[in-house]
Amino acid sequence: MVDAGSDERFMREALALAQEAAQAGEVPVGAVVVKDGGIVGRGYNRPISSADPTAHAEIVALREAALALGNYRLPGCELYVTLEPCAMCVGAMVHGRLARVVYGARDPKTGACGSLVDLTTLATNHHGRFEGGVLAEECAGLLRGFFALRR
Repeated sequence: MVDAGSDERFMREALALAQEAAQAGEVPVGAVVVKDGGIVGRGYNRPISSADPTAHAEIVALREAALALGNYRLPGCELYVTLEPCAMCVGAMVHGRLARVVYGARDPKTGACGSLVDLTTLATNHHGRFEGGVLAEECAGLLRGFFALRR
């Protein structure tokens, strides 16, 4: 679908959104949905500011992409997110029929792509690819810095 250079470029877009989340006092996670080389959905964490437990970066980006494309199914789309998705987000990605999900840092506390559990291997009606480690250190560093300031 895309090359390593595109993976880095789109992850940097997600990192910029994660910075916006941090500036808003939210856990710094950002996500973008890409279709045919262009961004069709953007999101950053906002459960605190929106009083919505589902307002994870991935869900916000998926909602924006679905509206932009006029369909809740997002075949041929890729999602880039700075932190390994949780169970809720993996479920939404599978239901949205994403072709590929690329994440940065692993999340040993809630990661559902292999760190805590691996929901990506369950038998479902759709199997997209889930890949981690793109700009992992930068993504993890942003999170570490955010939480260090709060301690």
